[in-house]
Amino acid sequence: MELEIIGTIVGIVYLWLEYRASIYLWIASIIMPAIYIFVYYEAGLYADFAINIYYLGAAIYGWLVWKYGRKAKEEKELPITHVPVRSWLKAGIIFLVAQFGIAWLLINYTDSNVPWCDAFTTALSIIGMWMLARKYLEQWWVWIVVDVVCVGLYIYKDLYFTAGLYALYAIVAVFGWLNWKKLMQL
Repeated sequence: MELEIIGTIVGIVYLWLEYRASIYLWIASIIMPAIYIFVYYEAGLYADFAINIYYLGAAIYGWLVWKYGRKAKEEKELPITHVPVRSWLKAGIIFLVAQFGIAWLLINYTDSNVPWCDAFTTALSIIGMWMLARKYLEQWWVWIVVDVVCVGLYIYKDLYFTAGLYALYAIVAVFGWLNWKKLMQL
């Protein structure tokens, strides 16, 4: 439980930095999954365990894209934009393949008692993290769905601090979307 509380605190810092569209969110994005790898494994949430390994690599990718992925030399960081229309179909296909693939692995190779829910949040988180790394405004809507589903999942798994963190994430995600929309128009 102590590790879960530390992860929750780091998660709150991460959320605040993401809301502000601060490049420093990627530092918290390295620390938080390193903690939650252990929390989720212990809780039997194997897809969440695995996604946190992905998050570590994605955090490095996100930092590099935000720092060096700008289009114009005058821009200091990557600007907030919308997901290109052509990317939605690809994202949908990746989500479905990941959802069914992860669920199949969990059903056949683990003792998970929530394989479909765990696979859903994990597959959608893969899409959300990619959208965040590209600084797409719509990433907030993906996270709202993930966060709401995770609240129920973590309560079911007796991870009450983490459920509270994800409830906070869902609320702040609405305000994050509004803030990023405003920042996008500047």
